[in-house]
Amino acid sequence: MKPDEFTIDILKILEKDSRTTLSQIAAMTGKSEDEVQKAVASLEGQGIIRRYKTVIDWQKTGLECVNAYIDVKVAPSRGVGFDDVAGRIARFPEVHSIYLVSGELDLRIIVTGKTILDVAHFVSEKLSTIDRVQSTITHFVLKCYKEDSVIFGEPSDDKRLPVVP
Repeated sequence: MKPDEFTIDILKILEKDSRTTLSQIAAMTGKSEDEVQKAVASLEGQGIIRRYKTVIDWQKTGLECVNAYIDVKVAPSRGVGFDDVAGRIARFPEVHSIYLVSGELDLRIIVTGKTILDVAHFVSEKLSTIDRVQSTITHFVLKCYKEDSVIFGEPSDDKRLPVVP
């Protein structure tokens, strides 16, 4: 069943800021707090809202953290395609996200480790040893400028010239 406009509004509000209170959502949508509470509980119960998230700028913490995108070539299997391999990969704690993608390679995995060696160990000892994984290409993140619609770094003045008709 497709969500109605009220439900979509709630999802967009919570996606932008999961700390938005029920009373704030009610004011923003023109609905009662009780209606919002029931809608959010229903969305959670259906598994549409999976969890609430905080976006952290890890570079500012001074802690060492390495993120990498790993593109994987997989031989699909009759009846399950890529799903069984993706499910197996998803269970590793290093895996932040995994996507089936179009193009030359099949899966894109986002991995987090404390060091580059941790990520290298994951690729060589865990990922590459999975049956039907044919090849991997690893891209290390050097700097994060924006994540989940949040711009990192110091705000700067817009230096573009104004456009005048």
